[in-house]
Amino acid sequence: MKNENEFLAHKAYNMRISSLEATSEVGSGHPTSCLSAADIMAVVFFHAMHFDPKNPHNPYNDRFILSKGHAAPVLYAAWKELGVLTHADLLTLRKFDSTLEGHPTPRFSRVDVATGSLGMGLSIGAGMAIDSKRHALDYYTYVLLGDSEIAEGSNWEAVEIAAYYELDNLIALVDVNNLGQRGTTMDDHNMLRIAEKFEAFRWQTYIVNGHNIDELVLACDQARNAKNKQPQIILAKTIKGYGLTEAEGKNGFHGTAFPKDQVSRLKEELKKRFFNSKWKDEDYNPPVVKAGNPKMFHDITLDDPDYKKGERVAVRDAFGDALVALGKKSPELICLDAEVSNSTRTKRFSQEFPHQFIECFLGEQNMVGMAIGLAALKNVPYVATFASFLTRTFDQLRMGAISRVALRVIGSHAGISIGADGPSQMGLEDISMMRLLPHSIVLYPSDAVSCYKLTSLLYHYQKGVSYLRTTRSALPVIYDNNEQFSIGDFKILRQTEQDCAVIIGAGITVHEALKAYELLESEGLFVTVVDLYSVKPLNEDKLRDVVVRSGKIVVTVEDHYLAGGIGESVAYSLRGDCVKIKCLGITEVPRSGTSQELFAWAGIDACAIVSAIKRILK
Repeated sequence: MKNENEFLAHKAYNMRISSLEATSEVGSGHPTSCLSAADIMAVVFFHAMHFDPKNPHNPYNDRFILSKGHAAPVLYAAWKELGVLTHADLLTLRKFDSTLEGHPTPRFSRVDVATGSLGMGLSIGAGMAIDSKRHALDYYTYVLLGDSEIAEGSNWEAVEIAAYYELDNLIALVDVNNLGQRGTTMDDHNMLRIAEKFEAFRWQTYIVNGHNIDELVLACDQARNAKNKQPQIILAKTIKGYGLTEAEGKNGFHGTAFPKDQVSRLKEELKKRFFNSKWKDEDYNPPVVKAGNPKMFHDITLDDPDYKKGERVAVRDAFGDALVALGKKSPELICLDAEVSNSTRTKRFSQEFPHQFIECFLGEQNMVGMAIGLAALKNVPYVATFASFLTRTFDQLRMGAISRVALRVIGSHAGISIGADGPSQMGLEDISMMRLLPHSIVLYPSDAVSCYKLTSLLYHYQKGVSYLRTTRSALPVIYDNNEQFSIGDFKILRQTEQDCAVIIGAGITVHEALKAYELLESEGLFVTVVDLYSVKPLNEDKLRDVVVRSGKIVVTVEDHYLAGGIGESVAYSLRGDCVKIKCLGITEVPRSGTSQELFAWAGIDACAIVSAIKRILK
């Protein structure tokens, strides 16, 4: 194309106009953040990236992530320039019935993942870049960040892992406009200082004037052609509000739309500065991209495991067995672990399927972010670490849920049962955290057979985040190898016609419930024992029937803090039924000790269950 750079400047002008109109129409948004990024976006979308705008699912398309999600209007403006959206569509920005949300989500079909919680785009992009490398697809991933968000620590986990895996197909761009929400950013406009940070992690850096199309084009070309086993980053020095003299480089305009009655005047100013009558919108011809079909989900079935009833097997070992069995049948399965594979039991998977394993070291937030990127491109990620360390990933999990991607998360070493390691290592908040995510499921196996089967159920769940809570301790196998499990169900392990109460346990506390049953039976008291392996969803109707036939007396017992845990879930499910319920769980910060000492201290062992039943019966 002749005078391509003039054409790109014309596109940037159009995108500035669209961003201004859309935000003023709705009366909210971040127009000045869009104005600083418009030239960058024009070069990325109409020069640097290779993709088919009509087929967003082509696996050979370059991918784009707007990590600075508040600049969503300029992203939508780019898609208007590509003919995917109309001007009328743009004016629905932020409205209830629109897919063009205030920060991007996959409700708009050209967005792979939700962004807007700053600091996640690079992790997601690293996951996509690894997908491209491992499947030999040769696409590039572009991530646009703001300079404020590079203060987020999760970025630096991603920066380090991208360098470690030599992701030279990952190209980041930073809109360095030096103004955040309330004032100047940490590094202001000190481009060399920002570059030095990335160079310290072995990234290839380019410093450009972010409003100079020639410099942006050259940097994008150099980054794409580098192929030097280094991630690439273009640091673009920009001016917030660029194009409107009243807002350029001035504080106080962040997140503020210009009044509708000023739009005509402001558009005229933009026209005088940037309009080029030489170019028409239809002049753009997208590059030809190799066509292909997206990955297909393989519906697979595992054979039954081979455990012996009564033998003691660690639940986490059964997870490792099932993961290997799944890996043999699914090339799309990718396991990510945070340097604890010998404990989570993903190590054997890493040895048998090294091409499908990603060591994330101790960067748990980045690990979940990478998994989001992998899941968005139809991989089947399993993410494993200690349950206690998942708490720091909650924002990533939340954004994964908003992105509507299928993440499979395994939290091992859950609860006080790990004993001597002490409270910092005891996952006691994880059930609560995972339950509240929209469309999530929470599964908690009590033995090797149930864990093996539930690990397979996670594989098939594609509606959101799924969580498997595993225990370090070796526990007796209580199920036959051919026992069947389903999401939303539970097992009745003991039941008679004389039952006066129901004990509901999950995971390790099921075994305490069974011990309590034996103690009560020896005294002539009979109870129903329930293994609530599906904590969420919970079959309320079936549970209600069980409770009604057992005298409407319930004791729940869990190795978890009471708030948000199994007891609260059961109590809510039985609301309005006049049920007497006692919830046993952790109520204080625990300490080091043996499992038996800690269970007795917390009041969740068999003796405590028996005492609770007797107190209620009195």
